[in-house]
Amino acid sequence: MAQIGVSAMKRIEDLLDIGSFVEIGSYISSRNTDFNLSDKDTPKDGVWTGYGTINDSLVYVYSQDSSVLGGSIGEMHAKKIVALYDMAMKMGAPVIGLIDCAGLRLEESFDALDAFGKIYLAQTKASGVIPQIQAVFGLSGGGMAISNGLSDFVFMEQDKAKVFVNSPNAIAGNSQDKNDFSSAKFQSESTALVDFIGTETEIISGIRELISVLPANNEDDMSYIECSDDLNRTTPELIDRISDPALAMNTISDSGYVLEVKKNYAREMFTGFIRLNGNTVGVVANRRVLYDEKGEIAQEFENVLSHQGSDKAAGFIEFCDAFNIPMLTLVDVKGYRATKCSEKRMPKSGAGLTFAYANATVPKVSLIVGDAYGSAALSMNSKSIGADIVFAWESAKMGMMNASEAVKIIYSKEIDSSEDIKSTLDEKIKEYENLQNSVVYAARRGYVDDIITVADTRKRLIAAFEMLFTKKEDRPYKKHGTI
Repeated sequence: MAQIGVSAMKRIEDLLDIGSFVEIGSYISSRNTDFNLSDKDTPKDGVWTGYGTINDSLVYVYSQDSSVLGGSIGEMHAKKIVALYDMAMKMGAPVIGLIDCAGLRLEESFDALDAFGKIYLAQTKASGVIPQIQAVFGLSGGGMAISNGLSDFVFMEQDKAKVFVNSPNAIAGNSQDKNDFSSAKFQSESTALVDFIGTETEIISGIRELISVLPANNEDDMSYIECSDDLNRTTPELIDRISDPALAMNTISDSGYVLEVKKNYAREMFTGFIRLNGNTVGVVANRRVLYDEKGEIAQEFENVLSHQGSDKAAGFIEFCDAFNIPMLTLVDVKGYRATKCSEKRMPKSGAGLTFAYANATVPKVSLIVGDAYGSAALSMNSKSIGADIVFAWESAKMGMMNASEAVKIIYSKEIDSSEDIKSTLDEKIKEYENLQNSVVYAARRGYVDDIITVADTRKRLIAAFEMLFTKKEDRPYKKHGTI
């Protein structure tokens, strides 16, 4: 009995500021008597609940205890979590769940099932009001995996944690030793459920860092910190780093701060948080190159929109908009990924990305750093769908499509009948680029607000967000959109 709750409580102690945890509901235990459950000791009904602080900011936390009936969710276990949510909603503070749960408690049948449903209801009501973070340290099975999906951010221990709706061994053609669908690797790389993976120590540290950059709720922003970086610092080195937004953001952000989200999923699309003049800013960016820790190229990407990247960006934009976090978009896209799989899903995914940007009312700034062609570029926070400010580098290329492709369509007859096809093609491409694929052409028509130098990027972005700080924008009254 001495070991009951040790891991669950230690995780809380490691997560919160020293001595700040206050437990709620410590005497609650199971009240069910079926299957001789009353003869079993169920201290705290398998979950510690309470509140404390992270860097002096109030948070509510629950930690499941796998030593009590496998951490399974029974009636009173769920009621404790729901009560915690009710208090967090009243106070406008984040809820953090430390998950180690085998799923529903079979001995409690409908009582457990109904109570678990009330957790889903509490999470749904809290969505967009307070941040919800879950960290999976052991099992997260069955309905608990759905609870993971209802959270804003999910951390997962990289070796021991398992997330599954159906047991991996129950899926035809799959097993834990062959292709484990429940592993952290699969959940972070293939499903987009998990935002961060790491050791238990790294996860605890990561949650504390994430809390420091997020607002406490959708009305009160306590994430601002004093900026010690030069607001007028020039950034000429950006030109060599822009192909990997993680490096580019390290150059632009205050003191190089970058927190990338879902970094293992759809790597051709970057999503993450930076700071500009002390304020948290959400970033979405097209990625051409991924560098490893040694500064060597680990992976290269075509600058096109994929359905995975579009879904990833759309979800991140919706979170930022819900919590009034300003959005920065770096644009370098020439079209859509041309594969059978992408063609099946791209129309809906592209619509979701477009809707997320167009529907967002937070300050939205775009910077075109490479290509911006066709409707794919429209979806990346263009002026047409509501960007407040659009900047472009002098080297940027904009238009309906790549000049060489457009010329082959427009001047097909002239090129085919030409005695010197290459010369004619080059001449028409240059003419088309000067006329319609020019960033100056776009700026003259108001689609770009200003053409800026690479070196001035940081200070121009800071100035734009400062100007937009008090932005207020309404949308037509409705319950919600349907995209």
